[in-house]
Amino acid sequence: MIKAAISGAAGRMGKTILAVIGETDGIATGAAIEQPGSPALGLDAGEQAGSGRLGVSITADLESVMDDFDVLIDFTRADAVLQNLARCRAGGKKVVIGTTGLSADQQQTLRAASKEIAIVFAPNMSVGVNLCFKLAELAARVIGDSADIEIIEAHHNRKIDAPSGTAVRLGEIVAATLGRDLEECAVYGRQGITGPRPRNTIGFETIRAGDIVGEHTLMFAGEGERVEIKHVATSRKTFATGAVRAAQWVMDKETGLYSMQDVLGLS
Repeated sequence: MIKAAISGAAGRMGKTILAVIGETDGIATGAAIEQPGSPALGLDAGEQAGSGRLGVSITADLESVMDDFDVLIDFTRADAVLQNLARCRAGGKKVVIGTTGLSADQQQTLRAASKEIAIVFAPNMSVGVNLCFKLAELAARVIGDSADIEIIEAHHNRKIDAPSGTAVRLGEIVAATLGRDLEECAVYGRQGITGPRPRNTIGFETIRAGDIVGEHTLMFAGEGERVEIKHVATSRKTFATGAVRAAQWVMDKETGLYSMQDVLGLS
């Protein structure tokens, strides 16, 4: 039986992951982590998530439960992710990271750690989104040079980074396929008299409103036709299910940095 630790166990994603683990064969919750000062500390992880008593108390001290899990699932903020990663690296634990907004330097830290432990890092763990990543590559290869490319994404009003990690990843895939540098060709929003649109740019538009779980549209607009690749998430369960699937998959790996494309056999 695989034992998983959930970081951010009292958050919306954490509670959803706890519920999915409870519905999945071959994996169980071994530890639950929250930030210091959280009112959830000391509570039973399953009871506070509404999924039944687990006999696992929420703690702020990852070090104290290192013997209770095999793999950490972390969807918290970047600074907490790196702290948890350092502890898992020292303890030889595998890690699944779904946090977005990591800087280039922080991602380099992941790569360095992956030489000693196995890590799955993905901006979006939805099966459908990762299929869209594959379709984005195909569409860019076939029609990308003859179309204007725009990426529109929408999320809830509590999301702290923009554009989303998924939107950025879509841009990276398209840019790489077309031989472009995303840092040079990306346009983040438009205002005022912008002039004609350069064909080689990739536009990003961000919406933050209400309780939108996640919507992404990749648009290839040419003369006389438009192709759109769209994904709409209606429940966080799709991300949690992917994360649990990744946690099971990574148990066979000793070291390395992997994506959901690897987990799903799409790479």
